[in-house]
Amino acid sequence: MPADGGPIDLRRPAGSRPATLAAAPRDITVDLSRTALIIVDLQNDFCAPNGWLASIGVDVSALATAVSRSDAAARASRAAGVPVIWLNWGNRPDQANLPPGVTHVYDPEGTGAGIGHVLPSSGAAVLTKDSWGAALTAPLRAEPGDIQVDKYRMSGFWDTELDSVLRNLRADTLLFAGVNSDQCVYATLIDAACAGYDVVLLTDASATTSPSYCHEATIYNTRQCFGFTTQTDSVLGALGAVPTPVAGESAGTGEHTRER
Repeated sequence: MPADGGPIDLRRPAGSRPATLAAAPRDITVDLSRTALIIVDLQNDFCAPNGWLASIGVDVSALATAVSRSDAAARASRAAGVPVIWLNWGNRPDQANLPPGVTHVYDPEGTGAGIGHVLPSSGAAVLTKDSWGAALTAPLRAEPGDIQVDKYRMSGFWDTELDSVLRNLRADTLLFAGVNSDQCVYATLIDAACAGYDVVLLTDASATTSPSYCHEATIYNTRQCFGFTTQTDSVLGALGAVPTPVAGESAGTGEHTRER
């Protein structure tokens, strides 16, 4: 409320900020004033070497590039005034809103090593709100102005405030990054497309611990059925940032990589 008791301003910024991205199946022009970056599940339980996935024998090394690329996209988005939304599992300690079908997926053998289980390696309850496992994995960190949304399904739209947040932001183009690309990222992307949002998957800022063909199928179906794919350097270029090479990759010419 204004300190002088004056009227409440209900206006939203109306100025368009067009930016063109190299994308597939076609290049796209987006309005940065109506765009948001959604980064999914880059949490300790999924990405850290002593997190939940690693504790049950899953090789999480394939997720490292998605972490670094997502970090680069988040930094550039903040600098350009594009909202950054961290969409992560953050379950109730009592799991009262989780049906058996969901808890089964995360403990299919019934060993008690699923959601809510306390990991000996960290002392944290798996994917539980405010736990170490639910926190962003290093070196990621939420900065002032970032938005954090807890989710309780593979899709971040069910039983959460994500849709309300996006509508209040007046965001209708959504850039997606995170893990697993073929599971939680994809489920959220599909629901977004079905809800009327334009969706763009950052293929190198998303990854999966599933077989590689699962990531490829996600890319194919995103282009074929739901929206577009691009790469982080194209986004950085559109946002006015300098593309940042990933460790072990060639810096190349500095030109944007065409998505294909």
